[in-house]
Amino acid sequence: MAEPVCVISGVGPGTGTALVRRFASGGYRVAMLARNADRLADLARKVPAARAFVCDVSDQAAVDLAIASVERELGAPSVLIHNAVGGGWGTFMEIDPAMLNRNFQVNTMGLLYLARRVARAMVDAGKGAIIVTGNTSAQRGRANFAGFAPTKAAQRILAEAMARDLGPKGVHVAYIVIDAVIDVPWTRERFKNKPDDFFVAPAAIADEAWHVANQPRSAWSFNVEIRPFAEPW
Repeated sequence: MAEPVCVISGVGPGTGTALVRRFASGGYRVAMLARNADRLADLARKVPAARAFVCDVSDQAAVDLAIASVERELGAPSVLIHNAVGGGWGTFMEIDPAMLNRNFQVNTMGLLYLARRVARAMVDAGKGAIIVTGNTSAQRGRANFAGFAPTKAAQRILAEAMARDLGPKGVHVAYIVIDAVIDVPWTRERFKNKPDDFFVAPAAIADEAWHVANQPRSAWSFNVEIRPFAEPW
């Protein structure tokens, strides 16, 4: 039997790369989606089970073209992980409205475009998983997150609507809230005085996504929250 296929959007040096490695090690052929062709090509050389597909998820035509290529070259995806993220900071008085719209296109519309493109085959197969990596901005709107939090909240609600629609059809949809600072070089530089326990390891996030994608259908999760043990909440 051919290996199952996992599509991961937003493959960058942190969580995206960890997700690619985790699902490849679990026997999946991984389709990596991102705008940075050089980064994807480098990771594809390191992970033989992964293949690069350059794609801007905010562009519906680009998503359709990329998923068509995935289906042709690897097969129909049985797992989709929407990890692409658009962000930016500022109060509602400070932000450029175009930034809010741009983040909405990546975070929320990107999920819509990807999920609509892969869900039909999952429903036909009677199985599949769609997982979204989110954060606490999906649950609260702090003053300086006015250009970002509304788009993540909309993303979470869209995922919940999808879960209620697709769950009875055999497709598991889940939203992972990452309540932590992810351990990547730029966050280490920004929080240089913080101990290791302050950060969440990308590999740990990927392990949780793997767990959620493989939950038995008698015990599916939707809202999943992960945080370091010392994180106040």
